[in-house]
Amino acid sequence: MDHGSPAGAVTALAPLPVNFETELDHLVTLVTGAVASPHSKRAYKKALSDFLRWWSALAVRSPLSKSLVQAYAAVLQQRNLAPSSINVRLAAIRKLASEAADNGLLAPELAAGIAKVKGAKQLGVRAGNWLTRDQASRLLDAPDPGKLKGKRDRAILALLIGCGLRRAELVALDVHSFQQREARWVLPDLSGKGGRVRTVPVPGFVKARVDGWIATANLIDGKLFRSLGKGGILKDATMNENAVWLLVEEHARKIGIEKLTPHDLRRTCAKLCRASGGDLEQIQLLLGHASVQTTERYLGTRQNLVEAVNDRLGLIAEEPATNACPL
Repeated sequence: MDHGSPAGAVTALAPLPVNFETELDHLVTLVTGAVASPHSKRAYKKALSDFLRWWSALAVRSPLSKSLVQAYAAVLQQRNLAPSSINVRLAAIRKLASEAADNGLLAPELAAGIAKVKGAKQLGVRAGNWLTRDQASRLLDAPDPGKLKGKRDRAILALLIGCGLRRAELVALDVHSFQQREARWVLPDLSGKGGRVRTVPVPGFVKARVDGWIATANLIDGKLFRSLGKGGILKDATMNENAVWLLVEEHARKIGIEKLTPHDLRRTCAKLCRASGGDLEQIQLLLGHASVQTTERYLGTRQNLVEAVNDRLGLIAEEPATNACPL
């Protein structure tokens, strides 16, 4: 396939308004501003940047249309991207077309056509990546507790594994975020993805590590996790999400794991909760998922045929022996 000239190069369509290209940056800002999650903002911005770069490099520059977006979708398929990644990119482009139409820069019928471009189908359930209980324990102990950075990182890893927090939720925590509810420590009214609010129970080992970090760093108020300068000097600047990603990778390598992300630790929390008999609905509430179906997909739940759930009904119905079965 020639990526430089998509099939049906849209020569019959009316050209875009002359000011369309000059308005693209404004449209991208509108698109990214329409999503609440910082992660989604970054994903949409990158998706549109990649698309616009591909579009501008075409040998024959075609107007924005359904066939152009379909051609780009085919390019994404050929790159062997995951269906979820392809669908996020296409969603961003559909939103770009919608905003262009709303601002009078694209004919409504063209935007409607782009909205109909089908996403990639995902067959089966991706296994994802998570740690075993032993690996999780070793990772929790990987940072050096004798150093300020080690104290901080031990608290961060404990919150990621023990509470299943997202990076954005973790860096937003305040020194006073922890409160007592029903005689236990929790993170109340935590605002997560999609604006969903939940209360997260905090296990004892997690709270102990957080308290150790607060005491060692002599924190009184403000953000819980701060950046550290050379020599382990505490800064006023709060940590960003990328710093959390890097420290997870750093300590994962210490225990022989080359590829591990903060989200893998969130998944680890869910997996270990489920393996210890945790109720699926309670795991959903802990993670802040919109539906239990999302949690099931997240866990990659599969039917257990070896220890089938209906083998433990507790019913006994013995059939009397007979010498022969009547016809």
